[in-house]
Amino acid sequence: MHVLIIGAAGMIGRKFTNSIVRSGVLGKRAVTSLTLADTISPETPTGFSGEVASLAIDISDPLSAPQLISGRPDVIIHLAAIVSGEAEQDFDKGYRINLDGTRYLFDAVRHLSQADGYCPRMVFASSVAAFGAPVPDEIDDTFLAAPLTSYGTQKAIGELLLQDYTRRGFFDGMAIRLPTICIRPGLPNAAASGFFSGIMREPLAGKQAILPVPDTVRHWHASPRAAVAFLTHAATMDTGPVGHRRALNMPGVSATVAEQIEALRRIAGDKAVALIREEPNPDIMRIVANWPRGFAADRAIALGFRAESSFDEIIRIHIEDEMGGSL
Repeated sequence: MHVLIIGAAGMIGRKFTNSIVRSGVLGKRAVTSLTLADTISPETPTGFSGEVASLAIDISDPLSAPQLISGRPDVIIHLAAIVSGEAEQDFDKGYRINLDGTRYLFDAVRHLSQADGYCPRMVFASSVAAFGAPVPDEIDDTFLAAPLTSYGTQKAIGELLLQDYTRRGFFDGMAIRLPTICIRPGLPNAAASGFFSGIMREPLAGKQAILPVPDTVRHWHASPRAAVAFLTHAATMDTGPVGHRRALNMPGVSATVAEQIEALRRIAGDKAVALIREEPNPDIMRIVANWPRGFAADRAIALGFRAESSFDEIIRIHIEDEMGGSL
């Protein structure tokens, strides 16, 4: 099997790549070839017995997509995007990368499909930002996708394109609406949701963290480990039972910021919680106010997707995977 990962230098892309390298398989099929692409050349993994190509590429360049799929990958994992805060601040860049880049990729596959029947599995990383206020406390699988950010709009359009290209038989597509992935390792990024990780990650490392929103804010979370499992399942599952509605709400944990902080207190103590400093940011509060608070992810669960059951579990996974298993 040949797997193409676009956005392979990002956190989820790296973890997904590493999961393939460790096991040598995706699902039950051996992976013999990896193509890793990002705006910077992704690091070539060690310990992988198959062929690896590492490409520095700009998906908003219409010439890049034919190059990406020239090896006719069996599975395409499309993670490339600029994040919510940056897409809101730079309108043109958001649409150029998040929408135009996606369309170029889909069309490159379409042209090969029309030429000779090429039909890969396409997994598109969407987002709960595809929904906008007013939202109920728990969104079900029939709720209207009506985003109130440019990033959410770009993801929602990508979902619709994926469903139509799948309907036409150009590829076998799955769009997974990722919860906010928490706790993200490494340095903060430009995502408006970044503080959800920051108020956990930094105190666990003995550093101060900024909380820009009230602790009553409720949001939908899953761990990086769960995100890798979502991608793996979407790439290998039988899509027959999914039907024509190819965009799925992923399972996760609904928690208020206060509940996050209490989970941190249970695991790391008062000393860690004391490192969180409240510093209201109206711009972030405005964006976050329009996001969903919880989901009834019944379709995804019935189709075999799984996530954590508590925020304590999310914190413990971060400690295991990023901190050597102990504080």
